[in-house]
Amino acid sequence: MPIHEYKVSVSWQGGKDGSGRLEAPESGESFDLAVPAEFGGPGGATNPEELLTSAIASCYSITLGIIATNRKLPIESIHVDAVGQVEQQGAAFTYKAVSIRPTVTLSSTATPEQISQATDMAMKADHYCIITNAVRGKVEVTVEPNVVQ
Repeated sequence: MPIHEYKVSVSWQGGKDGSGRLEAPESGESFDLAVPAEFGGPGGATNPEELLTSAIASCYSITLGIIATNRKLPIESIHVDAVGQVEQQGAAFTYKAVSIRPTVTLSSTATPEQISQATDMAMKADHYCIITNAVRGKVEVTVEPNVVQ
């Protein structure tokens, strides 16, 4: 079985009011990091909570796109809005839930059967997503799809 690795490095300066940078050498992407303002930090940059929500939303979107291709569904676009929820109890923070709200746009030639299939696949795509499967059991994942033509 092949094992795939995804390397990143993070540099951080300072404490709670500090700042950092995440580098992903394979993709060439990098992001500024900061403690969110709601946690007493300066904000103004991404943070692990946003990155986890982003990972879940992007994994879901890519997974749904792959499923649609395999099922030969005439998808024109997938747009996903996601909201992650973190609960604070004193000094403890717990990432509790994420809501995934995809809008799946099918071509005007889509049949009623294809619309039904797209709706079904939109409801199930998170079960095939690496990231949602990694957090399942600790984070509640809900999907509220909207399929349009």
